[in-house]
Amino acid sequence: MKTFPKSLGARLAASLLTGLVMSTLLAFAGPVRADDEAAALKAAVAAERQRARAPRLARSAFLSRSNQGDTALSPDGRQLAYLREQGEHRSVWMLPTAGGDARRVLLETDASQIAWSRDGRWLLLISPRQVFRLAATGSAGSGIVTVLGERTRREFFGVDSSRPAAILVREVPPVVSRAPKRWRLWRVDLQGRQTLLREDATAIVDAAFDPAGRLAFLLRAEGDGQVIQRVDAGGAVHPIARCERMTRCLFLATSEDGRDLLLRTNLGGDLMRPVRMSPDGALSVLHEDPRGEADVDGIALDPVTRQPLIASYRSTVAASYGLTPDSQRLVETIKRLFPQRNLQIDVGVGPDARWLVHERSGSLRGERLHLFDPAQGSARRVLADVRWDFDQRPQPAIPESAMARKIAFSYRASDGMRLHGFLMVPPGVDAAKAPLVASVHGGPFNLVRPSFSNDGQFLANRGYVVFQPNFRGSTGLGKRYLFAANGDFGNGRVQRDIVEGVRYLLAQGIGDAERVGITGASFGGYSTLLGVTFQPELFKVGIAGVPPADFGWVLREYVGTGTEMVPGVPIATSMRDLSLDPADRVIAQRLTAQSPIANAEKLRRPLLMLAGGEDERVPIRGVTHYAAKLHALHKDVSLFVDAQAGHSATDVHTREAYFYLMEWMLHRNLGGPAPTPPDRELREHLRKNLRLAGKDLQSLVAP
Repeated sequence: MKTFPKSLGARLAASLLTGLVMSTLLAFAGPVRADDEAAALKAAVAAERQRARAPRLARSAFLSRSNQGDTALSPDGRQLAYLREQGEHRSVWMLPTAGGDARRVLLETDASQIAWSRDGRWLLLISPRQVFRLAATGSAGSGIVTVLGERTRREFFGVDSSRPAAILVREVPPVVSRAPKRWRLWRVDLQGRQTLLREDATAIVDAAFDPAGRLAFLLRAEGDGQVIQRVDAGGAVHPIARCERMTRCLFLATSEDGRDLLLRTNLGGDLMRPVRMSPDGALSVLHEDPRGEADVDGIALDPVTRQPLIASYRSTVAASYGLTPDSQRLVETIKRLFPQRNLQIDVGVGPDARWLVHERSGSLRGERLHLFDPAQGSARRVLADVRWDFDQRPQPAIPESAMARKIAFSYRASDGMRLHGFLMVPPGVDAAKAPLVASVHGGPFNLVRPSFSNDGQFLANRGYVVFQPNFRGSTGLGKRYLFAANGDFGNGRVQRDIVEGVRYLLAQGIGDAERVGITGASFGGYSTLLGVTFQPELFKVGIAGVPPADFGWVLREYVGTGTEMVPGVPIATSMRDLSLDPADRVIAQRLTAQSPIANAEKLRRPLLMLAGGEDERVPIRGVTHYAAKLHALHKDVSLFVDAQAGHSATDVHTREAYFYLMEWMLHRNLGGPAPTPPDRELREHLRKNLRLAGKDLQSLVAP
């Protein structure tokens, strides 16, 4: 019998125990007992403590950029096209999937997206200004297919799956125009010849074609929602279903005979799932999350028949399922090759076809790409991920052994609702004695997934236990979960979900109750302001990125921009559906009364805010007004403003400043490790942009 050193044996035992408990729960499709979930969480945390302590990584490790851009597997699965970036340059490459060297086929491109024509003879390069064709064989014939952009009001709508070599282009009317608004859908062959397929006075949101290339189904905006319409042979439309009140209807294709519509939808149910819709609107569900909690996130289609082959779920535990006997067998083989990983699978069809497997994980920065041979049941890795710092110097990849595992767990709110979240525990650390940070996602209509979290892993690498809640109102978990927020986004039910999640973890012996902080950006920044204002006994410090100080005011400003949450549906309608009607005076008064700015005098904890001078979502004037009010009240507030930044910062010095300031504030208030001192360039950037310095940051602005 083989023996192991005691420490290794303990780690293996803990890991096996965790895997057994977690896999048993994850396979369970019925109601889950809270005691079982708590036991699984504790086992997972115990397994993390048995791991070796991670080395402290440089801030630059979390700021490096990958050289890997978009990838596209050819329909016959014999070629893999990809974009490669180095500095400001982006080139196009192709790799034969059966073996051999990659070759560069275009030295320079501004495309950020690539796709294949259905016949696989052409590679399409899509940028904001054009669609460019590139001959897959390297022969002559490359050139511009069509011009896109703001001036033409034309946008790439997708590859035409009913034609060997064509694309679809949608033309939208100008926002301001005296002429009647018209939406147009064009088919453009790859020589640039275009055919008008449909013209409408209301927004064309989606379209599906029968195998002969005839327009068979339309999704159009109408009133406060969208309408699925069958298009008959004469071009007349016949409504068959309405998608309203946050019901999403996303077309996949038509059935092989062209009679039925295949779509991803929560129509007629709670969760998003792939369904088949008959011409009379009857639905047949093709698959649904066996755990009963997640919306379907991705559907892999047969590149020739366009029929669904694989369904993937990524809102809680990442899982993929084959939808046919053959694809089910092959997906199970892939899952055995890459156990407990977050997989995206691109399918190729043909005698020599390979599949492309995107391997992802909560502990893996970026992704690993593998070519899977369906005939042999084997896979080989391709396209090693190379990373660069902001001075274009190659950087080593972050080792997974230094990263925390991202643990999916659930807990019960005080009103009994089952809520979801993720936990990251630093390897080798006693979680009961470690500081705890709640990291709240933005949106609020967004979610945390089981994928890599750069900010979360940075904090875990510094020794902090990180909690990422998917509070009610988060997406990806069904309509009931979304609507359960009931518009209570002030110091109300949604904030209690976050607070109760923190208290649940503390009750399980996870985190030091005397050292708890809160951070987040956008809505997460707003929640941070709420936390240090209304829950100061829990949260000892707050770090808020681009935070609205009055959610209702920012919401009304945002509605005025004309942005749509659901295509073709005014955002005011979506907000009304979500109990956040910007015109409702009662809602506005409640949000204002519960806002951080209306309760500025209650702030008792140190607060750092970071903002962008060109923020299109959270206007800078709201942030600076709140900061000035806190300063006048002699509150401990710091404000960093990058005058050129928008809602998210792209400047590498600002991104490093964010990490440094967050590290420093948590060190000072929660007792975590002190950050590596800033170099001269970062120190100058901090002095230039730190508009207000609270007591913890005074040294940074001192002469």
